[in-house]
Amino acid sequence: MKIVAFAGGVGGAKLADGLAQILPPESLTIIVNTGDDFEHYGLAISPDVDTVCYTLAGMANPETGWGLKDETFRALRSAAALGGPEWFALGDKDLGTHLERTRRLRAGESLSAITAEFCRRWGVGPRVIPMSDDPVRTKVLTSSGELPFQEYFVHQRCEPPVRGFRFEGASRARPAPGALDALRNADAVIFCPSNPWVSIDPILNTLSLPPFPQKADGTPIPVLAVSPIIGGKALKGPAAKMYAELGIHPSAQAVARHYRGFLSGFVLDVQDASEEEAVRALGMKTLVVNTVMRSREDRKELAKDMLHFAKILIQESNE
Repeated sequence: MKIVAFAGGVGGAKLADGLAQILPPESLTIIVNTGDDFEHYGLAISPDVDTVCYTLAGMANPETGWGLKDETFRALRSAAALGGPEWFALGDKDLGTHLERTRRLRAGESLSAITAEFCRRWGVGPRVIPMSDDPVRTKVLTSSGELPFQEYFVHQRCEPPVRGFRFEGASRARPAPGALDALRNADAVIFCPSNPWVSIDPILNTLSLPPFPQKADGTPIPVLAVSPIIGGKALKGPAAKMYAELGIHPSAQAVARHYRGFLSGFVLDVQDASEEEAVRALGMKTLVVNTVMRSREDRKELAKDMLHFAKILIQESNE
């Protein structure tokens, strides 16, 4: 099977790694959110792209899921001692990534080309594509006003109550080279357990993915999603808080309803088995399995479950 995965953040990176453990590299394309990208200390930083790539390369910090393992922060502390901002943790090794990315961008290279070259050097097999080479910036509408995503997420620690979101530049942005071709040739598309509001929605807005997409020959392409909310809570990040502040009870069912119109199948954690019937009532096939990925083996097992589910949906769509 050829799989396209939409990913952002730690949860997305973990499932991407699970899929990469099973699928041949040429069979997996990961399209990554760039709405979180920003400039800091004059450097071009792509947090979700780096989290996915570091994870696939086996370089990610196992404790946080983001950044690099065995990292130090001497440069940041030196800058802070001179009055520089230290709210965004730029590690010494991580700085090398941002320095070289910024140098290449200023030399005229595209973000997608730079990402491909970094992946080659890091030994990442699957194709990793930023959703666009054009700038798309997630703005969080809060009770304190509109905030750039990293200002909300890191600097203000997700504290201001959320009122909505805006994806600046999405209507003008072009999908990165290879993204649409990968979708047209996919046997299935998987929405990883990433934040629906600020990780997956920017990709959907930028790629303009149609409901129930089809291949060039008219064959339906099953789209599956894994709920990032388990037992009413997000394992990592502010997804559940965002749902609650927007007046929506956070649940796996709420995530399924969020994606309604796109999905053929939806995967719930065993803790949320009681919500399965409600999700089916939305017109989706369901699968209930363990979705908590505490180890690389857990990632692999969830990926196996996803691919088996995808095969069933592919067979049904061809009948």
